Amino acid sequence: MLRILVIDDQSDVRAMISIVLRIHHFNVVEAASAEAGLKEFEGAQFDLAIVDIFLQGINGLDVIGLMRERVPGFPVVAISGMTALDYVSASPELSDVVCLQKPFRPNQLVRAVEAAYQRSARYIAESTDVA
Repeated sequence: MLRILVIDDQSDVRAMISIVLRIHHFNVVEAASAEAGLKEFEGAQFDLAIVDIFLQGINGLDVIGLMRERVPGFPVVAISGMTALDYVSASPELSDVVCLQKPFRPNQLVRAVEAAYQRSARYIAESTDVA
């Protein structure tokens, strides 16, 4: 069972994401802010994170960057209600982040999680082959 960290400052969005993921048998930890999410990330092992791009304080892009400094290639689904997701996929260091625009359907969320996890598995395999 994958352990997923959900970082979003909107409680209703966090709740919806968590419900969908739990129905699909994922283990979910919620964080209501970038700071809380990074604290959870530092204190526990996660297989994937879902990060809102527009958070209070530290923005989601910075959160993703900090996570990947600690765990290169860490699988991430970036979510946003704005078109800022275009910037994510255009940024070389974030090009493998899966982007999902709000509002999204439950099946889109599950597919995004699966895609992000598969991309991470390829990254790990390629890193191992190079080393």
